[in-house]
Amino acid sequence: GALAILFVLNTAYAALNTISRLNVVEAERDRWQRPSDVVRALDLRPGNVVVDLGCGAGYFALKLSAPIGDRGRVVAEDVRRLPLVFLWFRTVSRHEPNVTIVHGALNDPRLPAHVNSVLISNTYHEFADSHSILVRVYQSLVQPGRLVIVGRAPQPASGVTAESTEHEISADRVESELRETKFEIVSRQDHFIDSDPDRKSWWLIVARKP
Repeated sequence: GALAILFVLNTAYAALNTISRLNVVEAERDRWQRPSDVVRALDLRPGNVVVDLGCGAGYFALKLSAPIGDRGRVVAEDVRRLPLVFLWFRTVSRHEPNVTIVHGALNDPRLPAHVNSVLISNTYHEFADSHSILVRVYQSLVQPGRLVIVGRAPQPASGVTAESTEHEISADRVESELRETKFEIVSRQDHFIDSDPDRKSWWLIVARKP
């Protein structure tokens, strides 16, 4: 019994330390990520259901809670369990009852029906089967539900832009795959972020279910 209590206390202490470090990292991220513009692109309304697909520890998921209000719901999805554990701690400590945590599968994020908006930030490049994911997103969205994708652009190599590299993917490829899945492109910003701390540029695409 004593060992179990000690284990729980140590785990909670480690989680609190990690969350404290996350808060510092995210405060720095706020300076260049343009989170308010990303949230604005989702066109949220009170009572909406919004998905943060590939939410990690909840950088955007927690920012989506206020715009939709108590009657709305944030669905925070990820395939990794540990970040979701940290997000759960954060929602409890911040009293964010409208955040629902979902552990998704690699080819199925297990989204609910009647979703108003979906955000995919710095995650699309990790999809092993992007077509299956986009089909699931399309099916879950209401009409004209929004899909906002933010990604880091590949760096030119020998004068030619690589199609995709680690943690990077081209806006052209993502737009093409969106159109193949019958999404309609609302807007595209190829230089949404000109330079992050690693001197990389980011693009933003807004699509909708027609």
